[in-house]
Amino acid sequence: MNKHPKNPGIKKQTFIQGTMILLAAGIVNRILGFIPRIALPRIIGAEGVGIYQLGYPFFLVIMTLITGGVPLAIAKLVSEAETEGKPQNSKYVLRVSLGLTVGLSVLFMALCLWLAPWITTTIITDSRVYYTFVSMTPMLVIVAISSVYRGYFQGRQNMIPSATSSIIETVFRIVCTLWFAYLLLPKGIAYAAAGAMLGVMAGEFFGLLALLWQYHRDENWLSSRQARREKAKQHKKAGLEDSSGSQVSRGLFPRLLGITVPVTAGRLVGSFSYLLESIITAQSLALAGVVTAVATAQYGALQGMVIPLLLLPGVLTSSLAVSLVPSLSEAAARKDKLTIHKRLNQTIRLALVTGAPFAVIMYVLAEPLCLLLYNNVDISNMLRTMAPFALFLYVQAPLQATLQALDRPSRALFNTLIGAVLKLFLIWYLSSQPEYGIYGAVIAIIINSIVVTFLHGFSVSRLLAYRFRMFDLLKLAGAMIIMTGITQYGYLHLPLGGIVWIRFLAAMSIGMIAFVAAVFALKLVSLRDLSRMPYLEKWFKPRNPRNPKTPAA
Repeated sequence: MNKHPKNPGIKKQTFIQGTMILLAAGIVNRILGFIPRIALPRIIGAEGVGIYQLGYPFFLVIMTLITGGVPLAIAKLVSEAETEGKPQNSKYVLRVSLGLTVGLSVLFMALCLWLAPWITTTIITDSRVYYTFVSMTPMLVIVAISSVYRGYFQGRQNMIPSATSSIIETVFRIVCTLWFAYLLLPKGIAYAAAGAMLGVMAGEFFGLLALLWQYHRDENWLSSRQARREKAKQHKKAGLEDSSGSQVSRGLFPRLLGITVPVTAGRLVGSFSYLLESIITAQSLALAGVVTAVATAQYGALQGMVIPLLLLPGVLTSSLAVSLVPSLSEAAARKDKLTIHKRLNQTIRLALVTGAPFAVIMYVLAEPLCLLLYNNVDISNMLRTMAPFALFLYVQAPLQATLQALDRPSRALFNTLIGAVLKLFLIWYLSSQPEYGIYGAVIAIIINSIVVTFLHGFSVSRLLAYRFRMFDLLKLAGAMIIMTGITQYGYLHLPLGGIVWIRFLAAMSIGMIAFVAAVFALKLVSLRDLSRMPYLEKWFKPRNPRNPKTPAA
């Protein structure tokens, strides 16, 4: 693990190490995240969960407006500043970003509290959401501050604080959500849902405390006598007279806004799309003759059960995307096109190879999977329909991160906007027809993922003259076909009796083994790739033939 170039007390991870740290935290968070999904409905019921979730799309729109592009912009600018040996620029970016986000979050929190009665009766159309909505508004400030510090640490390629704080936040959120909901349940479902939201806020608060502790620990090290001497030398060498760094940082604020505004706009497209999607789907299903309660249940199953399962493997691609931004920004600052191509190829290959087996499992074993997790087999057809196209979702995040890291956020915004408009139109057109119903929304989401991924891929290809090897895609398809056949055979024909979970685990295990064997046989992954992984390098790194105890150079 490398030390920070200007701060040897701070650890800086490589691209793969940073990704693996975020991946480990993401896996833990996703697994833990299913606890409240299963337990909360048992406490406050389906109706309470509906009240709890109704305010989320509106909250996401406001949160995206405040912080949408801030972490990415901070990570990019801090990474560039550290590469150029200008830590004073990193501090400037941190200070300005904190002032901007805290000011906006306090303003929007006040507006939300003031307009809460009107929002919950006119826009959300359920006055019972009022208590939940009011409970979530303080999170605007907490999440805004957290996003700034996460971006700062990611820009310094230190992923440990982000990973640690996310795990702490998840643990406290689970405990407090279930506990507060249980305590307030005697007052009614609306109060219980508000208690669950207060639990979410408590988790965010403890996650923020973890980030602040890590930051001040690093700052205490920097305030040592040796660090002060080093900082004075850097300022003298750079010709600084003002300790605030304003002379060097003169052009950073316009760049911060230049990155933040388009990225925020792009994410606002997604947030507004999510908000409009819920409204349009409900109205379209009503036009198709679906009873309101049934329509709500169908859409809740799609967004609350099927989509989270599809996105479960996306924890890797999200980790890759976060690690990719500072890595590509650093390579771009050095004008190192070879490293950019190498990192992008690594990312896409990892996203495909790790996402493919999960897509196969969700396709072949959709019914037992939904039965075991949700005790509901009716939603398995939706999962099976969407599973083969999940690979587009897994590749989409790294491609979008590449465009943003290389100063093309407006292109990512345009691609996302096209996909959102197309998705909303298809939901309105297909879901309003009785023969499609909720599957109109399923088809629209599938087409959206394909179109946006291809648009991002085309934009990256034009920008970098990049071509992913099509032969690798054929190899991946072959490995998936092999796994599909073996998994299906194992589930139907292994002599394991009628116990569903045993048959499911056995079929999944032999399918995974077959996929891994096929991946190595087809050379999609090699021992050399494993030698680059943290903690695995000592087992797989090639040995020096002259001295077997010494790794090869």
